[in-house]
Amino acid sequence: MTFANGAYLLLLLLIIPFTVWYVLKGRKRGAAMQVQDAGVFDGTPVSYKYYLVHLPFALRMLAFAMLVIILARPQTTDNWQNTEIEGIDIMLCVDVSTSMLSEDLKPNRIEAAKDVASAFVNGRPNDNIGLTIFAGESFTQCPLTVDHSVLLNLFHGISSDIAARGIIDDGTAIGMGIANAISRLKDSQAKSKVIILLTDGSNNRGEISPLTAAEMAGSFGIRIYTIGVGTNGTAPYPVQTSFGTQYMNVPVEIDEDMLRQIAQITDGIYYRATSNSKLKEVYEEIDKLERTKLQVKEFSTKNEVYQSFAWILLLSVLADVLLRQTILKTIP
Repeated sequence: MTFANGAYLLLLLLIIPFTVWYVLKGRKRGAAMQVQDAGVFDGTPVSYKYYLVHLPFALRMLAFAMLVIILARPQTTDNWQNTEIEGIDIMLCVDVSTSMLSEDLKPNRIEAAKDVASAFVNGRPNDNIGLTIFAGESFTQCPLTVDHSVLLNLFHGISSDIAARGIIDDGTAIGMGIANAISRLKDSQAKSKVIILLTDGSNNRGEISPLTAAEMAGSFGIRIYTIGVGTNGTAPYPVQTSFGTQYMNVPVEIDEDMLRQIAQITDGIYYRATSNSKLKEVYEEIDKLERTKLQVKEFSTKNEVYQSFAWILLLSVLADVLLRQTILKTIP
């Protein structure tokens, strides 16, 4: 706990002279009633009021101390601070074309990818991680950040039906997805810069070819780990008809040669994920990447914490007044 007006705490030193004055005053105070012989009172039990006689003064000193602390404005110690952490810069580059709705992974490819990638993000709290999505075109869903709660909220909101609903063009623009991720990583100061590219198809859209984008990544020292997601052979794909959801088997056509070349050009690795468990294994292996130090600026707001001291002040004053007006009341 810190104090915004710490100089006020010096007023607590006044308690010392107040106490000395109270003690000296008590010694000089005369008897309230004079008698010729006090022996008649020998053996008389001491009233409980005798033990409470100094309590009002103690309560006033406590109230004074609480008032000084409140004036000093006690606060939590939250503030801006620079911290050095271990981490790397990672852009997740995820295919959201309509083919990612295929259900060879459960419940489908896109949801399986989101679940596993979310666990991957949660396991790397010190990394700068961002998210790029692509179908027939590409855009950044979340720039690089260490605020993973924001990243995960945006990640959970993506769906492959955005292409089906015409929000973005359908298709698979792998080169555009890589180029978008590069734009977020190229100026990074981290020694390790990584793109994790996940797709279930082959490039058929976009103005930039995947291999050209890979060469661009290599020139910026960015490694690309490519993941081809989908079973071997055919996969069930949901189709909406007047009779409800029907399923048709569609061939799984992943351009593995191209994905291998992308990884090779950038000193990355190509993985094939044919099931949920295999996809999890892929991310666990990528999780073993090297780490490098990053400078992070953290901020949290300050909170005033005077309330408890104010309650003690109020109760002290009330107790003092109550005692002096009842059991410790004096007759003039």
